[in-house]
Amino acid sequence: MSNELFQSDEEVEDLDEVNEVIPTAYTITSYGADYPVDGLVKRLGQGDIVVPLFNMPPGHDQPLVGFQREFVWTRPQCDRFVESLLLGLPVPGIFLVKESSGRLLVLDGQQRLRTLQYFYGGLIQGKEFSLDNVQDKWRGRTYKTLEVDDRRRLDDSIIHATIVRQDEPSDDMSSIYMVFERLNSGGTFLQPQEIRVALYHGKLATLLSSLNEGESWRALYGKKSARLKDLELILRFFALFYQAKSYKRPMKEFLNRYMASNMNLQAVGEDALRSLFETTAAAIRQFIGVRAFRLKAAINAAVADSVMVGVARRLATGAVAHPEDFKTAYDTLLQDSEFLKASGRSTADEEFVRLRLERATNAFAKVR
Repeated sequence: MSNELFQSDEEVEDLDEVNEVIPTAYTITSYGADYPVDGLVKRLGQGDIVVPLFNMPPGHDQPLVGFQREFVWTRPQCDRFVESLLLGLPVPGIFLVKESSGRLLVLDGQQRLRTLQYFYGGLIQGKEFSLDNVQDKWRGRTYKTLEVDDRRRLDDSIIHATIVRQDEPSDDMSSIYMVFERLNSGGTFLQPQEIRVALYHGKLATLLSSLNEGESWRALYGKKSARLKDLELILRFFALFYQAKSYKRPMKEFLNRYMASNMNLQAVGEDALRSLFETTAAAIRQFIGVRAFRLKAAINAAVADSVMVGVARRLATGAVAHPEDFKTAYDTLLQDSEFLKASGRSTADEEFVRLRLERATNAFAKVR
């Protein structure tokens, strides 16, 4: 069956329990700082302030954006923003996250900061950045051709930044995740994995992107998700395979903790993760079929995580002499009323997560 017949990229049932509430128990420091515009541009150029983008694997010419949206401002918006600074008008502030390294991540304000970078650099989207939708005295001016007084006024213009830092707990940035989650970017609320790939940017995030390209995975999932739900399913598999015993709801905080704990593959390396995932996806595709994650038309995230964990656990025990047994075990699992109950409602409850993983593990353990 063609993948084109499968779900739209947003039709994934119960994925990451988007509406779960994460209990708050954090110590957060926040403070304000006023930056001159030229100082912001300099810090951006030096990498002291970073707009996090999730890099795609080699061979892909477009980055996959994390919580930051692509540059979407129109030229009139860019021009008016620069003009506002030249006029000395107040402009909205930005939000920055301070990492332990001291580097600042842009939480909100990408469009404004990118506009300033482009104007100071002289190019925007490959074209000369000369002002157009502005007062006559600045029309046609680039940063370099501004009058000295105007350039000085722009350089000295102040943009206020709110800087947030999580003090406790120190091993993840779960409270910062909540701040991201509550920001509304361009009228579209951010999805959990869109936040994670930038907040926990590192080698694991890059690996997830690479694995998302795999032929077997794409056959199982269907077309790519614009909101990174396919990446989240891969992350969910790893987290439950390695840390199911420590699972506590909410699911999205569990995934946050796992991604933080292996952000740079310090706990489990790339070779092990890649082999685990690719072997499991290939076996499911070949021996169960490309509809393995679907009870109906849409992917059921609970079915997907339990089938993947169950198959992976069986493969980890040794060679398979009768791979056709995987399909028999799968069909038997879907006749299990307890498994279906644990995959159909309250799927993030600790008891239901434990139950469906146990049932799937037992079913696939019978594969000879």
